[in-house]
Amino acid sequence: MALQGSLADIALPDVIQLVSVSGKTGVFTLSGDGADGKIFIKDGQITDAVAGKLGGEYAVYEMAGWHKGQFIFTAGIESERVTVNKSNTSLMMEAARRLDEWRVLQRKVPSMDAVPYFLPREPGQDQITLSPQEWAIVTKIDGRLSIAKLEETTGLPAFDVCKVLFGLVTSGLIALRSPVEEPAAAAPPPSSSPRSLLALAENVRKLADESVGLSGSIAVEKQYRIARAEIEAGGGINSVQSLVDRLARAISLLEGGDKAGEFLRKVTPLFS
Repeated sequence: MALQGSLADIALPDVIQLVSVSGKTGVFTLSGDGADGKIFIKDGQITDAVAGKLGGEYAVYEMAGWHKGQFIFTAGIESERVTVNKSNTSLMMEAARRLDEWRVLQRKVPSMDAVPYFLPREPGQDQITLSPQEWAIVTKIDGRLSIAKLEETTGLPAFDVCKVLFGLVTSGLIALRSPVEEPAAAAPPPSSSPRSLLALAENVRKLADESVGLSGSIAVEKQYRIARAEIEAGGGINSVQSLVDRLARAISLLEGGDKAGEFLRKVTPLFS
């Protein structure tokens, strides 16, 4: 007989503990708030997990935080993959730590529907150095995408996205606003012809040159030429957006995160 129940009545870590002690082999199939997932167990030990785009231990952490939905354990089913190597105890302890941290994050990141946007920074404010993961998120902030959309666009777990945004809000680089109806001005630019895209890329290059000065002009020119070739080959608006991403990283390396953030704030209106 399959073991099944409601996540509202019994938490997933408690169910996993029960199955672990019995040394069973099988698969948990879970349905949460609009999401589904699976956790495979062999001889009581978690070996594989998947939840949406997440896999391995990160999928376990994601599902451990689901408080609504149903679960069913079907015995005798094994996964062909091994994506989890930590012990069940270590996984559940880390899941509990993340849940505690979620409560802290929600003080500044209350909803996945909130929309992050850049704040103006005064000259002389402390320089901000961003990690590669932070850049992956910062370069996608355009004042329109919600946190949920950032998660989807970057492919990062919601926990990691919110943790980065928490730090950016605390540092004063960004703020969050409630979602509003999409304004007409936020539609894509009316013209996406190669000529207009080349003009857009040129404007992006000028802003980058202002950020790095003569010392970084060669790096800016190199990235601009790559984008120009991509546009002429039919790359479309994505070629310009990729140019912005590459220039932001280059500016961060040459002048620091503060200058890169300033560059991104100036570039964003060009895409409106």
